[in-house]
Amino acid sequence: MAGQDTLNDTIAAISTPPGRGGIGMVRVSGPQASSIAKQLVRMQQPLEHARARLAEVFDGDGAEAARIDEALVTFFGAPHSYTADDLVEIATHGSPVVLEVLLRRAIELGARLAEPGEFTQRAFLAGRLDLTQAEAVRDLIEAQTLTQARQAASQMGGALSRRVAPVKQSLVELVALLEAGIDFGEDDVEVTPQGEIARRIAELTPALASLEASFARGRIVHDGLTLAIVGRPNAGKSSLFNRLVERDRAIVTATPGTTRDLVTERISLGGIPIELVDTAGLREGREEAEQMGIARSREALADAALVLVVLDATQTLNDEERRLLAAVEGRPAIVAVNKSDLLDKEVIAARRSDAALDGIPALSTSALTGDGIPVLRERILSLATGGAAAEPGMLTNLRQHQAVTTALSALADAAKANAEGIPHEMILIDLYRALWALDSLTGQTTPDDILNLIFSTFCIGK
Repeated sequence: MAGQDTLNDTIAAISTPPGRGGIGMVRVSGPQASSIAKQLVRMQQPLEHARARLAEVFDGDGAEAARIDEALVTFFGAPHSYTADDLVEIATHGSPVVLEVLLRRAIELGARLAEPGEFTQRAFLAGRLDLTQAEAVRDLIEAQTLTQARQAASQMGGALSRRVAPVKQSLVELVALLEAGIDFGEDDVEVTPQGEIARRIAELTPALASLEASFARGRIVHDGLTLAIVGRPNAGKSSLFNRLVERDRAIVTATPGTTRDLVTERISLGGIPIELVDTAGLREGREEAEQMGIARSREALADAALVLVVLDATQTLNDEERRLLAAVEGRPAIVAVNKSDLLDKEVIAARRSDAALDGIPALSTSALTGDGIPVLRERILSLATGGAAAEPGMLTNLRQHQAVTTALSALADAAKANAEGIPHEMILIDLYRALWALDSLTGQTTPDDILNLIFSTFCIGK
């Protein structure tokens, strides 16, 4: 990853996805950005900050050079650009050939190929973004649902930073108060009473605890999860799978054992990306292919974050189903008593009671008519989020969560030390540890190797 010694380099990259498209873009950033851009294209007007200029793209510099495209060139002068350096964006038609010509010529003229995330890393190092905002840039690019995009946009706007700022400010004030008491303890400055320290630490904890709790939903919004649909053959697993996907993705027949391999599809429930896995029916396999499918079903069952157990309303529980219900007890699981359209309500209620005896609430569904499907969707979403509500400034990755939990742990240690009458110098060690943890959240004290790891996961050109 780029280091401090390469910050004065001029970098260039194609900033649009590989392949053909309506528009493609090459970005150039650094001290030579404007001079390189002027040689890459033939401008019809001089470059001006934040103004798009029409230009022509040629395949070379000589008199024999041929015009191959036209472009819009936008210049952003330092420090009023994304990277805080001079930045030029050249937008052409999205031909990979044209973009490659521009990039190669930019490198020949003195730029170097940007590393993954280097544009955003420069924005971070220049103070244009903090680390949570920089991570949100990557999250927005990778968003697969509207909720993910909204969450990332909120983080890019500084929602998480704003949520942490008051806690950090109060912590800094407490540190300053104790430092002053130590420095001027022999003068007229009164040493902070034990009760005052306890009160201030106690006021810091609820906001951080609430932030830590937001990780439960924030992580799921960010990463999504997997739901395995399991049950006996011909219970209607594939039909329910198709209902949830809202199209005929899995093959459905009346013959038991039709599904021989895992069928997966990603859906969005309440903005949460959920990968559905339709599995082969669990029973003693009669053929090698079916046995292999059943083995993969058991693997999917073990790996899934959520489990949907499908029972056949027209059949009583068999030993395999009872073992299955026992296996998922204590895990996030839902039981769907399917084919409810074939039996009366009393029989369905009895089947649900049978499942409930194994400790898992059951609901009735009909993949054929759609009865119970909306309730099933709601139950899946509730189970996925654990009932946690969406809120601005949620923690979305493990690095952020670890920073907050470290701060909470340090504050707990400081409170304990204060209660035991330990000298303020030792309490300050814990308070500084909490402060450093919050600084690492936004990137103020994050080690270079962690920064390099974070930005290396970005795409090139961003």
